[in-house]
Amino acid sequence: MSEQLDKQKEQIVKLLKEKSVMKQDVFNNTLTAFELTKQCVNDICNGLLAETETIDKRISVAITDTKKYSVQLKVAGDILEFFMHTNVFEFDKSHPMFKTGYIKHNEYNSFCGIINVYNFLSDSFKYNRLNDLGYLMCRIFINREMKFFIEAKGPIGIKYSSFSVEPLNKEQLTEMINDLIIYAITFDLFTPPYDMVREVSVNEMLEKVSSINLRTGKRLGFETSASYDEDKNMYI
Repeated sequence: MSEQLDKQKEQIVKLLKEKSVMKQDVFNNTLTAFELTKQCVNDICNGLLAETETIDKRISVAITDTKKYSVQLKVAGDILEFFMHTNVFEFDKSHPMFKTGYIKHNEYNSFCGIINVYNFLSDSFKYNRLNDLGYLMCRIFINREMKFFIEAKGPIGIKYSSFSVEPLNKEQLTEMINDLIIYAITFDLFTPPYDMVREVSVNEMLEKVSSINLRTGKRLGFETSASYDEDKNMYI
């Protein structure tokens, strides 16, 4: 019995030494990457401020909210929220990355921390429209070697679709954030279907306009090929 217990203890110590230490490394790298993201957001904000002041003073560029694991960048009518998840994740074995030599060489390379980037309308926060929708623009994955890739729709997802050769740096992050800003500004808010907004209750109309239970979000603009299912009250 004692021999079995010794083997179990040995296995636990091995897991702690290898897997748990690796996860701590991933977390620390992700936190470092997020702190770097905050620096990039601040630099980009300051750079754009200098430009927009000469274009039109109505155009607002600002960092609207900063916490340990999140930061909001407002660019005109858009808000980009960068949010770091505090957990470390593994991918399903069916994920294409497991076919790469990089992961085959060491599967621990596939464990990643995540920085999510969401796109909201700035008016959603300004007018406290709690029913408004945000759009997940991308997920930035960082591993134990500080290498990264991005999961996203459109060109940015193709551009950074596999693990980087070099560790993540400030120049790469700045380029990514600029790509995301361009992506957000390029897509406009589409008018919702007439039938979706044809009815409103007296209670809703008596409330402030900002509280009307009508969801607004640029997701309508991203999903141009979707159709609206009236019975399910959603796009399909």
